[in-house]
Amino acid sequence: MTAGLIFIGSLIAVLALVHKPFGDYMYRVYTSAKHNVAERGIYRLLGVRADAEQSWGVYARALLAFSLVSVLVVYGIQRLQDKLPLSVGMAPVTDHIAWNTAISFVTNTNWQAYSGESTMGHLTQMAALAVQNFVSAAVGMAVAIALVRGFARRRSETIGNFWVDLVRGTIRILLPIAFVGALILVAGGLIQNFVGPHEVTTLTGGTQAITGGPVASQEAIKELGTNGGGFYNANSAHPFENATSWTNWFEILLILVIPFALPRTFGRMVGQVRQGYAILAVMGVLALASVLLTNVFELAAGGTVPQAVGAAMEGKEVRFGVANSATFGAATTLTSTGAVNSFHDSYTPFGGMMTLFDMMLGEVAPGGVGAGLYGMLILAVITVFVAGLMVGRTPEYLGKRIGAREIKLASLYFLVTPTLVLIGTAFAMGSAEQRASMLNAGPHGLSEVLYAFTSASNNNGSAFAGLTVNTPWYDVALGLCMVFGRFLPIILVLALAGSLARQSPVPEGAGTLPTHRPQFVGLVVGVTIILVALTFLPALALGPIAEGLS
Repeated sequence: MTAGLIFIGSLIAVLALVHKPFGDYMYRVYTSAKHNVAERGIYRLLGVRADAEQSWGVYARALLAFSLVSVLVVYGIQRLQDKLPLSVGMAPVTDHIAWNTAISFVTNTNWQAYSGESTMGHLTQMAALAVQNFVSAAVGMAVAIALVRGFARRRSETIGNFWVDLVRGTIRILLPIAFVGALILVAGGLIQNFVGPHEVTTLTGGTQAITGGPVASQEAIKELGTNGGGFYNANSAHPFENATSWTNWFEILLILVIPFALPRTFGRMVGQVRQGYAILAVMGVLALASVLLTNVFELAAGGTVPQAVGAAMEGKEVRFGVANSATFGAATTLTSTGAVNSFHDSYTPFGGMMTLFDMMLGEVAPGGVGAGLYGMLILAVITVFVAGLMVGRTPEYLGKRIGAREIKLASLYFLVTPTLVLIGTAFAMGSAEQRASMLNAGPHGLSEVLYAFTSASNNNGSAFAGLTVNTPWYDVALGLCMVFGRFLPIILVLALAGSLARQSPVPEGAGTLPTHRPQFVGLVVGVTIILVALTFLPALALGPIAEGLS
């Protein structure tokens, strides 16, 4: 427990230390009027007018077109990988897995229905998957910045330029940090090479093929971009992906650093830094509560077998232990990161419930890169609307009226994910063929299916394990959840940004709700938890809660 608290405390200290300088740096990146040499070259190659601003509709169409092309490219590389360099003997990826994987990485989900070391060649890992780790993260950041511009601008028909936001996020933020992060991970013991499989002799005298590859470079951006796709099937539990306790700490830091710094960028862009601190406080309260509860549930070793042996160590690596595994699990499910350093399927019932609940929050504490910020701002809009109804006043947030159009867009945003999760789970549980994919029956089996659809629909990508999903039905169903769970909310966010940007600021009055005080922080926390509880409590009661109480 003491070591776990020191682990968590040191993370908080470093995140607090870099919050202001890094948030200010991202503010300068997205508000600068200058383009560097590399950026100008990319704009010429794409035929983009970098200084031309876009309406929300044009911004959305550019984003969707870029994503569609990305899906086709990633799909094509997988299907042709045996004919490409550095295939290391890998066969073409089957059509339904290639479709699922292409959708998964383009939507920043990084759900994997395959074993990476036995399915993907080195070029596929680098040119298809790792590239999407960069640009899908940059897309999320771009959408968040577009929404912030909607709050900051007055009587404007434009919210920025998608291509500029995409390129700047990739080149100025993600690339340099990932480069340094990869070097640090190599120093920590992660591998980085282009060799094929090595045949080694096991302790029992058998042989095993261990695949090498450019792992450290992919690991750095997979965490920094809150992506999560593992080079190996064991993901961040594999020693080539996560070698020691301190690399485990560093990978969690990479996951959290951008989402927790973006509220500072938000505050700077709207001209009210204290508004950024309020959003940060909401994220921090929810995140700290989740991390501590997950640790408590796992360290308490609830359940007959864990209590008998004195620890819930099943499915966990001894080099990380219970506490650091629980913290990693909470951090990745609070963000849209599919990385795992332990099997969530073997968590205690209530520990596993926390990883589910984290995703059901909408991954806003702090959420994925960009996605966490715009998700939290949507919840702030809903909170202001609810508070306005309580006092009988037209709700306002940051000087913008929250009218019928704005609250409809915000409400639809919130309803997308629960609709996909609950309908998808119902179809799977209602089919005898799909129930056959479950390793476990009863409440735990339901938790496995519920987790899969929650992970896909929230663009998280982690798996509960214990569920066979590399079937055509699951590949298609989860792929559709990823598509709709990513792009429907983005379209609604951009539409809201356009609606807000066209407004003139409303002066504050006596009835205006202060949105920078602890009172508002508490309101947003309460609204977030209540909305999730009302939506998902019946499903949780049938799954992890029923298992825990039994």
